[in-house]
Amino acid sequence: MNNSSSPKIDLNNALNHTLAIILAGGRGSRLKNLTEFRSKPAVPIAGKFKIIDFPLSNCVNSGMRRISVLTQYRSHTLNQHVQRGWNFLRPDFNEFIELWPAQQQTDAQTWYQGTADAVYQNLNLIQNLNLEYILVLAGDHIYKQDYSLMLKDHIESEAEITVACIECSKEEATQFGVMAVDNNHNITSFVEKPENPPEIPGKPGRCLASMGIYIFNAKQITEKLLTDAASESSSHDFGKDIIPSSIGRVKTIAHPFAKSCIVNTGYPDEPYWRDVGTLTAYWEANIDLAEIEPRLDLYDESWPIRTMHYQRPAAKFNYNNDKRRGMAVDSLVSAGCIVSGATVEKSVLFNNVRVNSYAHVKESVILPSCDIGRHCKLNKVVLDMNCKLPPETVIGEDPELDAKRFYRNDDGIVLVTPKMIENL
Repeated sequence: MNNSSSPKIDLNNALNHTLAIILAGGRGSRLKNLTEFRSKPAVPIAGKFKIIDFPLSNCVNSGMRRISVLTQYRSHTLNQHVQRGWNFLRPDFNEFIELWPAQQQTDAQTWYQGTADAVYQNLNLIQNLNLEYILVLAGDHIYKQDYSLMLKDHIESEAEITVACIECSKEEATQFGVMAVDNNHNITSFVEKPENPPEIPGKPGRCLASMGIYIFNAKQITEKLLTDAASESSSHDFGKDIIPSSIGRVKTIAHPFAKSCIVNTGYPDEPYWRDVGTLTAYWEANIDLAEIEPRLDLYDESWPIRTMHYQRPAAKFNYNNDKRRGMAVDSLVSAGCIVSGATVEKSVLFNNVRVNSYAHVKESVILPSCDIGRHCKLNKVVLDMNCKLPPETVIGEDPELDAKRFYRNDDGIVLVTPKMIENL
């Protein structure tokens, strides 16, 4: 819409009357054993964070101070993390980050049946907050976005519903919910994982994929959720039911991610957003950070990613002679780590990892509190928390042996957990 005809808005007031709802109850089954004892948003990422830290940081950095985190599946570690690391807001200023677990609050007495049902089951809590806008987010994606710019776009466009979208190739679009839009970004259709995705006007071969980020006018979302809850044929999902049923009835617009993404200055034309829902995607997102100039900039002090902090000593590297040399190159090494006469290449070591003498770790993701024994060799491995590898363990060289002992996917990435080590 032309700026001359845009309504005059008070963005700070709008932010004060916005609730951010983070859907963090996901099972994350495609991450295999990594989500055996934790929900997907609680999976460690990028050396010191958990996945949930990214949407939470985006909210706080965007000026949103009323945030609810909806939890369900194996939520204990996620609850601990949010309670201990994200309790700094001021309730006397009507600021909060609250955990809203599934409580069977409706007459049906069911757990959350879908993304829309999760919000619907908390409708009584939402209606008590005097809101104008609801921001709905997934709790399991890695990206940096200024939600206030998306909210501004929503208000200026006089939309009832806004859907954040990212450009992708037509081939990639078959894995997402895809939008067709007109020249003013009004959504004209929304289809889940189409075989022949609609293309962006004027950009052949390019499509708009939904990011699972929505802004609703508070009145509109209430009406939609009540109607959806009464429908026995609905799957009670935002992408499958709420958004498609709104098109043509209320003004529903697409918000290009590029307009509100916090970009890495080294990659100004590449808005970074990752769904780390598979073992390969998770491994790639971590290993990318070991690049000289990664696409996700964690060193940008203007948009910090916050997390829970423990008191840990600095990382330490021991020995420097021809027989053994403690060193790490092209790698992230977090606090509390000790690399003692071992070599670490293009890898990510989370907190409190110890790599003992003569071991060689390459292109691997080592989660917190692991101990890698002497003479171990690891290549393209994801080592879960608290793993203690016996000396001379070799992983990543013999595909058949790896598949027998651990979990190895088709891309050659090997996932190792403490239980697997116990069964050796």
